[in-house]
Amino acid sequence: ALLLENELIKKHGPRYNILLRDDKNFITLRLDRSHPYPKLDVWRMPSRDGARYFGPYASASAVRETLRIVNRYFQLRTCSDAVLASRRRPCLQYQIGRCPAPCVYDVPDYGEHVEDTIRFLEGKHDELVKALRSRMQAASEALDFERAARLRDQIFAIERTLERQRVVDVRGARDRDVFGFHRQGAHLEIQLLLVRGGRMSGGRSFSFRGSEFPAGELMRSFLEQYYESGAPIPREILLPVDIEAPEALAGHLSERRGAKVSIVVPRRGEKRRLVELAEKNARASFELRRSRSDEMDEVLEALKRALSLRRLPRRIEGYDVSQLQGTDPVASRVTMQDGRPDKAGYRRYRIRGVEGQDDFAMMREVITRRALRGLEEGDLPDLIVVDGGKGQLNVALAALRDAGVDGVDVVGLAKARTRSDGRGRRVRSEERVFVPGRKDPIVLRQGSAALRILTRLRDEAHRFAITFHKKRRRERTLASKLDRLEGVGPARRRRLLEHFGSFDALARASMAEIAEVPGIGPRLAERIHRQLHG
Repeated sequence: ALLLENELIKKHGPRYNILLRDDKNFITLRLDRSHPYPKLDVWRMPSRDGARYFGPYASASAVRETLRIVNRYFQLRTCSDAVLASRRRPCLQYQIGRCPAPCVYDVPDYGEHVEDTIRFLEGKHDELVKALRSRMQAASEALDFERAARLRDQIFAIERTLERQRVVDVRGARDRDVFGFHRQGAHLEIQLLLVRGGRMSGGRSFSFRGSEFPAGELMRSFLEQYYESGAPIPREILLPVDIEAPEALAGHLSERRGAKVSIVVPRRGEKRRLVELAEKNARASFELRRSRSDEMDEVLEALKRALSLRRLPRRIEGYDVSQLQGTDPVASRVTMQDGRPDKAGYRRYRIRGVEGQDDFAMMREVITRRALRGLEEGDLPDLIVVDGGKGQLNVALAALRDAGVDGVDVVGLAKARTRSDGRGRRVRSEERVFVPGRKDPIVLRQGSAALRILTRLRDEAHRFAITFHKKRRRERTLASKLDRLEGVGPARRRRLLEHFGSFDALARASMAEIAEVPGIGPRLAERIHRQLHG
């Protein structure tokens, strides 16, 4: 029944259902021990694939810090499997002493590095330090003082790292998810605290609007969708309110986890204090979010007045075009909702009907396609920002007019220019905003919040378009090299790229290595090798 409900939610998208559409899964670290030389990968969707998962981590900065420590002191490889298989000499990581170079050399003690990493990530710090001290003593007795010195430095670094960690010890070593919530009117704030190995490791808040349902119903709907999204399932879940049929939900989560899961609504004791802490954090998060929302409303109102807009620009879309001498032309759309990036509204466009280097025609095509789609779906923004001056602005206005769109404001944001002041000095001009029906551009106060919203949107659209253009150009260049190989069709090209990772790695490979690729036999490998090397 739970699986069916989840499928129906995704299919029909009921209006009053809590959707985690703006949320990402927690980050985990994945270690696949089936590989001869395992490595740590950042993973957002844990699955039952036989690998070990560590986490979850509440932020990307926490993951980066953990990876930095592992890379520096435990020396696991950081390269991809394709690079590992194709490399012929050690990289810079080996030269600075942060990788034993399993890509080139045989590393018999790599398994020790893996076991030490697992102990560190599992929080078994005493056991880890004890094992390292034992190895240091053995190396010293064997007169291998260089190895003993490295182990000594590793122990010191680990102990120093553990001293810097700020954690809250919780009685019992169980993994728990602790939930609390705060309601005010139709607004709901849910706070999640993560307890891993008896220690508070982080948390996250979720904000919803229009949630006018009983608390138990909202909490159950949230739990179902949160854990169905791939979040790690702990041994125990602590809730602030009773939910309907908790045994059924616990049974379903137990089946997914492969071990028993308990759902508890504590009334007293340590567990109740944890729930109260989560509720306190939810209340604080709600107050902070509300204050930021009030400030953003003031900024958007100031932007509306400065640019004489017809509506408050809650939803703003920015557009930019990227091409190189007319090749691989693309465009981008980025979206802001209430002054914050809305990644669900990002789109990439391939220019279809324009030949040559006509940026104006490309912008017109993109705005026309967006307008027609918006009219069809009833989804149009309050404000459109195009990268450029009067020319781009007029093109966007004409595209909206031809599509029959009315009521959407459009402005052009021109980049600051550097010019000479007549005395041999270079002077940077201000950012200029072009609006319809006005000859001269509007210059917003430098450093103002309203200008920062527009420039941030423009720069993000530029970055998004450039990234897509480079990706298309790279794919076309790479495909053209492989297209010249006789006897290699689309499926074999894909296998070769997946195996070697790049055309250069394929060119360096021997016939025997090429023959190891699925679908490529010795005869075809010899033929490919001969074509690559003339």
